[in-house]
Amino acid sequence: MPVETTLSSKDDPPKLDVRNRLSPTPFAVRHRVLVSALALLVTVLAGFVGHDVASLTSSGGLVPPDAESLRAEELLNRGFGAGTPDLIALARVRAPGRDVDAPEAAAAARLVEERLGSDREVTRVSSYWSTASANLRSADGRAALILAWFRGDEAETARIADRLTPRIAGRTGPLTVSVGGEAAVRAMVDRQSARDTRTSELVALPVTATLLLLVFGSMVAAALPVAVGVFAVLGTTAVLRALSDHTHVSVYALSISAALAFALTIDYSLFLVSRFREERRKGQDSTRALHTTMHTAGRAVAFSAATVACGMATLLVFPHPMLRSIACGGVVVTAMAALGSLVVLPAALALLGDRLERFDVFARRRRASATTRPQDREPLGAWGRIAMVMMRHPLAAGIPVVCVVLLLAAPFTQARFSAFDDRVLPVGADSGRVGDALREDFPDGALRATTVVLPQLDGRTRAGELDDYARRISLLGRVARVHTATGVYRAGSNVAAPTPESARFLATPGAYLSVVTRGDPTDPEVAQAIRKLPSPALIRVGGPGARVADVRGPIAARLPLALTLVALTMFVLVLALTRRPVLAIKALALNTLSLCATFGALVLVFQQGHLRWLVGDFPVTGTMDVLLPIVVFCIAFGLSMDYECILLSRIVEEHRTGADTVTAVARGVDRTGRLFTWSATILAAVMVALATSGLIFLKAVGVGLALAALLDATVVRGLLVPAVMRLAGRANWWTPTRPRKAKTAGSVRDRRWWIGRVMGSDMAARSALVKSTATRLGRANRRSSA
Repeated sequence: MPVETTLSSKDDPPKLDVRNRLSPTPFAVRHRVLVSALALLVTVLAGFVGHDVASLTSSGGLVPPDAESLRAEELLNRGFGAGTPDLIALARVRAPGRDVDAPEAAAAARLVEERLGSDREVTRVSSYWSTASANLRSADGRAALILAWFRGDEAETARIADRLTPRIAGRTGPLTVSVGGEAAVRAMVDRQSARDTRTSELVALPVTATLLLLVFGSMVAAALPVAVGVFAVLGTTAVLRALSDHTHVSVYALSISAALAFALTIDYSLFLVSRFREERRKGQDSTRALHTTMHTAGRAVAFSAATVACGMATLLVFPHPMLRSIACGGVVVTAMAALGSLVVLPAALALLGDRLERFDVFARRRRASATTRPQDREPLGAWGRIAMVMMRHPLAAGIPVVCVVLLLAAPFTQARFSAFDDRVLPVGADSGRVGDALREDFPDGALRATTVVLPQLDGRTRAGELDDYARRISLLGRVARVHTATGVYRAGSNVAAPTPESARFLATPGAYLSVVTRGDPTDPEVAQAIRKLPSPALIRVGGPGARVADVRGPIAARLPLALTLVALTMFVLVLALTRRPVLAIKALALNTLSLCATFGALVLVFQQGHLRWLVGDFPVTGTMDVLLPIVVFCIAFGLSMDYECILLSRIVEEHRTGADTVTAVARGVDRTGRLFTWSATILAAVMVALATSGLIFLKAVGVGLALAALLDATVVRGLLVPAVMRLAGRANWWTPTRPRKAKTAGSVRDRRWWIGRVMGSDMAARSALVKSTATRLGRANRRSSA
């Protein structure tokens, strides 16, 4: 029988850790000066390219481009000269006892109309004074509306509104004019988002720098993650600037990407620098410490970045331009964070070497607590001891924790979804006040009516069919009345004959109906009911309720696919990292549990209005934006798996060194627990800076991600993971792969080590190493045969 042999001490290769024998010196370490110089050059160029990206973004893109409500709006504008106005100017009489019918008020209103109509990008202007329409006059008679329609898409109309607003807002004669409408709201959102992004960056930078100084002690080590964060932020803005020439880029994508850039780069840098320092404390030189760091923490960071990128990419499943824009920004920023952490950071560490510890404000305490004992003999810290307590009584300790998390998740069962309108703006914004006035002072609701367009029906020759259809619509629940060319209908009856003004409901060919509803006009119930009602011809339903239905419909249809893709990709990535199916399933289950708690808190605060003073005042509508949970889910799920990958990689690493389940989990949690706590604190600080935004959408995203990070790093990773893994026991380590056969002297590991050395040396050294290896293996085989 062949006898398994090993190389003698004389013929052994140098004693290196197995991890270092598996790969050559990283490219960034070998070419540290070149990589650092290129990174600096790329950062400067990216800052120049992307400096104006904020001016090219838009807050639109909520509705899919092929939505029926958009086609209805297009038909109304093109065929009937109707449709939702882009700008609504609310003119209110200042003098007490006077109303909008006073001659001086009419003269001032005509002046405002002339200012709007003289602009070449304004297609049409209408007002109460030019049409005498009662729908445009408030119930108390002290306010009336001026409407304007613009050329262009959502982004162009927002810029037009932003340009025209200063020309008409303010005092004009006896009138005080406030500007609102969809284009004006988008313009204000764009301005507010740009201000909030700058503010959050100014707040996040000093806070994160201070926290990093507390973590690392050394000013040089603390500055590295910030520098990599700047690299990722500027690189992302440059890519988004390039994308803006070809597709819609949302202001929300820019704000979220900027926050994620700092959060991810600091997270990754924290783990890499900490592992590098840990290996240096063991006595390894810088090159060997970087070998180990990149093969362990670097590998985990690569998988973590992949999970975040896959979570963000899932948003591409949905047809909404805003979600796709956020997905592109998230994927780009994750790639830039990974590039900075896995390429630029190692080059900087190799350049710095021992200078990494310069300006250490805690040097004396660090030297007093430093130790060179092997890590497996170090006493457990606080997180390790907590993990041991959870594993001694996993059921008794874990069940109460799960109950608390489920209690936090309970409000999510009461979630009601809609779409944000002007109430996405801060309390007191001009466009918000106009929206409040439309809801309170103009109860007729004609401007917020549901519109039903029949482009192929001739209302003159088929008036009977139009009459019958209007009667049937008026019988639907929550329909107050229906206006069309054949009169006004209420509860199935024609209550008013047509007037000369009714001719506006007709075109050649085509007709449309205006359906005024009771209650919230953004409720999609009426629009959905009309779409299901048999009609005499092809219909296109538009209006606020139809837009909400068009936003919600694709989400409901594609949500199962998105959830499946997220679960499948996360499972595959965790399985590829750990090769343990039970660990991958456990990760998915615990992440889902923590996200449910996050969604419950969002409903409690942003839908129901509880504790809103903690995050700043905002309008409470009793609903949540339907896009908010999707965005928070995809980002937070990726961030949760980010933590999970780093923790599991350390636990598996400990288990591979021979530790049992309890010891491996305790050591893994202990080695990463402190880093998780600091990472989650820093990420929460960045997201809280985002939550200072005046826009409720960004505020909710910031709060949701901060809460998800804190829950994940403490409750899930520190408490539930040890309890669940203790209950799973040996099942944690089950793998479907076959065990590898034992190797002889020319083992794969030794060959890989030598190949790595060969690839990292010059030609002369390669030849010498190859000959030396062949000689040594030949001697070993001859001794084995003898």
